[in-house]
This record gives sequence, structure tokens and C-alpha cells, in this order.
Amino acid sequence: MSGTSDPKDLAAKVESGDLRFHELEEHADADTAAAARRLLVEAQSGASLDTVGDYGFPAEQADSAIENMIGAIQVPLGVVGPVEVNGAATSGETYLPLATTEGALLASVNRGCSVIDRAGGATARVTKSGMTRAPVFRVADVAEAEALVSWVRDNEAMLKEAAEETTNHGELLDVTPYVVGDNVYLRFRYDTKDAMGMNMATIATRAAADVVEAETAASLVALSGNLCSDKKPAAINAVEGRGRSVTADVLIPRDVVEERLHTTPEAIAEINTRKNLVGSAKAGGLGFNAHVANVVAAMFLATGQDAAQVVEGSNAITTAEVKDGNLYFSVSLASLEVGTVGGGTKLPTQAEGLDILGVRGGGDPAGANADALAECIATGALAGELSLLAALGSRHLSSAHESLGR
Repeated sequence: MSGTSDPKDLAAKVESGDLRFHELEEHADADTAAAARRLLVEAQSGASLDTVGDYGFPAEQADSAIENMIGAIQVPLGVVGPVEVNGAATSGETYLPLATTEGALLASVNRGCSVIDRAGGATARVTKSGMTRAPVFRVADVAEAEALVSWVRDNEAMLKEAAEETTNHGELLDVTPYVVGDNVYLRFRYDTKDAMGMNMATIATRAAADVVEAETAASLVALSGNLCSDKKPAAINAVEGRGRSVTADVLIPRDVVEERLHTTPEAIAEINTRKNLVGSAKAGGLGFNAHVANVVAAMFLATGQDAAQVVEGSNAITTAEVKDGNLYFSVSLASLEVGTVGGGTKLPTQAEGLDILGVRGGGDPAGANADALAECIATGALAGELSLLAALGSRHLSSAHESLGR
């Protein structure tokens, strides 16, 4: 890198055509390049970007997270809890960090956390783990498709070797074929340890796909054939899972429901059935829940997760039933894609969000920190579901939004 340290000089060179917008880091440090871009955008748009430009970390720390940086957006960050999380990967009282602009959200989730804590805490477990990538191959006909499926089943060890040569941490768990006419989709599933693992899975699958093309008559059409399925609503993720499948539950005594939530176990169970189950089914929904996406999105922003994967993270089912007069309540997230290393987790503010939970970086054993994060998010979602259904049962939803969220 060489050149001026004056952002005005750099902006002038871009305007004159001597430099391109995306080449600024080649001639100045990352903060100066960002300042030059801000000047150009301000001149073009008439906007003032003083607040955007007042960020609290060196811009070079975001190099792997964004291109053409001009500054940073600040989203308010709060915490709920502490709440007792009785997980396999994490255990104890913890605050949950949530970043959002939705008033009343944290107040509601915090109420749920308080009730869960009064009931002895939430139990949470990751029940399945595996990041997927599903390339689509072209074959001549159905007979050739069947031959490819047979070859894959006989040679999974060869594909595993090729895929795992590309990574120090990833492990290929299985390959599941799907045939549609002259299309063959191979859904590769990986244990990506503490990384969310989308990049890892993509690179590894590319190597395995090369082997398929070299050893069979199939031709790779696209490295992603949408059967993965990433950042889109998909029933396959609800059934087979993607990332981490995690469930949290709690048994709440009747007196706690009545005193703290101002409703009854029977009312919450009925609302859950009629709203989350029947109503969602009538709507053709994939998520049978009240607002799991709220907590998933807020904790994703707070901990540096891929925000677009809230689509899969909200693919959840909430259950409620009366057991011996008490309320059994659960939420099961089928496809929660999270990591504690790589991507946005390296940004300083998001790393601090992970520190609140005690899960920054790689865990011991590998994957433990990402499992712990999943258990914490599931517990937050459980609290959010409980509080919202209780607000509907006590008919306090609108008044809460009037006082806190307007």
C-alpha cells in the first residue's frame, strides 16, 4: 500500500477516474479509504454521514466482513436475564445480548427469562448438527441418474477424503442423493465444529464435486442446487435440519404462571394450539411459532452471525401443554446456523457479545462453543415465545406496545 493519507485527495482521484472506488485500500489504510468513500457518497447523495463515520474499531478489522466500507451502523444493544440455562454445552446463569430497534422486545423477553428462572431454568440441548451444501449435476437420463446414486453410495469414502483435504477442522458426515428427472442433487452434510461453516462446506464440496465429474458421466451444473437450502424457507431444513437443531424447554408451576404472567397454563396451551399450530398450518407456514425470528435476529446481530440466515433460524415449532396442572413449554429450532469463530464473530463489538455468553472462539471439545451459543439462543427464543403467548392470554399485548414500542 502506498499513496496519500488525505481522504480528500483520494476522493478527487476517484472523481477524475485515476482510481476506482473499490481500489482505495491499495493506496491508503482502511480508515482513510472509508473516509474517502464517505466524501464521495456525501457529494453524490447530499447526505451527512458524520455518525456513520464515527465507529469504534479500526476499519481493517472489518476487511473480511465487508467491501467498500464507508463506516458502521450502530444498532442498540441490550441484555435480558440473567437466566438459568441447563444445557449440555453451557450451564449456569447468563445474560443474553440482543441488538434490535424494536421497542418492547427486550422487556418481553426479559419477562420470559424471569419466569423461566423462577421455574428453575430452561433445559436446552443440540440434538443434531451439520452444515449442508447440495450441488446439482446433469445426467443423460434416469438410468444414468441411478448409476450416479449407486456410485456415490459405494464411494462416499473417496468423496470424504477429497472434501476433508480442503479443511483442517471440517468433517464430512454423509452424502444424500436426490433424483429429479435428469437432475441429481447430492446433499453433503458436514460437522463444521465451532464455525458456522458455510464457506468451509462450499470449498469442500467443490473438491468432492470434482471427483464426481472425474469418475462418473455426470456434469456439475451449479455448486449450490438450492437443496441445501441456504437463506430461503425450505421444508427440508425443517425436517432434516441444517446447522444446529436445538430444543429448549421448561416446566412452570401453575402459581408462577398465574402470578407472573397473569394467565393460566390452560390459556397458554390453547392459544399455542389455535395460533401457532392451527393458524400457521392454515397459513401454510413453515415456522409454527409466535415470533422466534425476533430473538434469533437480535442475538445474531449481537454476536456476529449471518443475518440472512434468520430465515432458517426462525424455522421453529413451539409446544405448550398442561402437565399435572403446570405448564410444559418448549421451542424447537430445526435449522439454527451459528458459529463462534470466523465471519462477523471477529468484529470487536460482536466479539464482546460472544464474551457476554462466554463462548468466543473455538470450544473444547471443538464445537462446544457453537453448541453453547445455540442453547442460549434457544433459551432466549423460549422466553420470547412464553412472554408473547402470555401477553395474548392476559390481553396485555397492545398496551405493552403502546407504552414501550411506539
